[in-house]
Amino acid sequence: MRLRFAAASGILLLTLAGCAAPAAPAPEPTSATTEDDGHGQIEGARELAEPALHLTTIDADGVVHHLDLLDEETSVLAEIEPVDDVVTDGRYLFGIRDGSVTVIDSGVWTWSHIDHFHYYEAPARVVGEIEGQGTPTVVTGDVGIGVRFADEAVLLDAPALADGQIDEAFRIPADDGDGLVVPLKSGAVMTDAEGGASVALSVVAADGTVGAGIPCESASGTITTVVGVVIGCADGAVLFTGGDPAAVERIPYPEGAAPAATSFAAREARPRVAAVAGSTGVWILDTRQRAWAFQDVGEPIVRVAAIDDADGRVLALTADGAVLVLAGGQVVARTEPLVAASLAEAEAADEVRFVVDQNRAYLNGPLEQTMWEIDAADSARLARTFETAYTPLHLAGTGR
Repeated sequence: MRLRFAAASGILLLTLAGCAAPAAPAPEPTSATTEDDGHGQIEGARELAEPALHLTTIDADGVVHHLDLLDEETSVLAEIEPVDDVVTDGRYLFGIRDGSVTVIDSGVWTWSHIDHFHYYEAPARVVGEIEGQGTPTVVTGDVGIGVRFADEAVLLDAPALADGQIDEAFRIPADDGDGLVVPLKSGAVMTDAEGGASVALSVVAADGTVGAGIPCESASGTITTVVGVVIGCADGAVLFTGGDPAAVERIPYPEGAAPAATSFAAREARPRVAAVAGSTGVWILDTRQRAWAFQDVGEPIVRVAAIDDADGRVLALTADGAVLVLAGGQVVARTEPLVAASLAEAEAADEVRFVVDQNRAYLNGPLEQTMWEIDAADSARLARTFETAYTPLHLAGTGR
């Protein structure tokens, strides 16, 4: 297998289109070592004054491109085997393909210290590979990374990745077919299947011991909110409050509900998440209130992401490539069609996705060879447009 690490090139591969104001100078890093008790100290990293937010894409050849949103320059983090999908926890990138997952440390991340945050930068590197049968699913968590192969369930120790090590807490047999391994604050929960269809969830201890089962027909989609870990089921959602495997709650759909949610998306660490419901609907799940809300947009949509709580704003991508801002049950803003060409081609359409931050949202158009920065709080204004010299596949946000 080809696996070749490439140092940051510093070569500008993106050009800025439009009339965006010049970016402010990069903040001067400070030492990660602080006085007295070493608060905030991380060996080998330097602490920054603000988050080093980046957009990461992996092109069709496996080149990992890293766009710095502050100075608008792109570096190459690595060159790996081509991937089918990418998942990130805000620091590590998990490149997914048939038979393996490549783990890349982006070198930029945010660390929560309860009432405030620390921002870090360190050298990027390829950490290594996890191998198995079939094309796996990957779910990230604070203390573990869940990897589900066709016949095995794997839980990686997340803190070990910071030391450049891949440490499997467990690798146990799993039912053949698609499934999930979802990390909790201790151990994980994995989907159980019969006849190729998910019928339940099993809590698995950190040592791989399989415990109690939880009913969950057609389990699909998971996300972590500030309240806990969510897994979608045919009749609603299962919530592990605080990520505690013993604190299980069910959030049923309202009577006469629309089609079930099969994936969730939202700004990180917020209580509300969104999901596509059928062809024209949106589910909004408020995990703090343990309640679902449904909105029919009135036109076909293909992607959604919840972006705030106060106004209940949700981004939606229409089938013709426009971005809508939903608030209070209404469409309050709309862009022109941005990714019509990509959505018209099935393979490219699968790669179109949102990345959502506190102040901005980002959308990639593989065939358009463009990424857009959208101000969703200001009538869906296109704040910046980045044209690329490559096809921007597998969009992910790092430094978060």
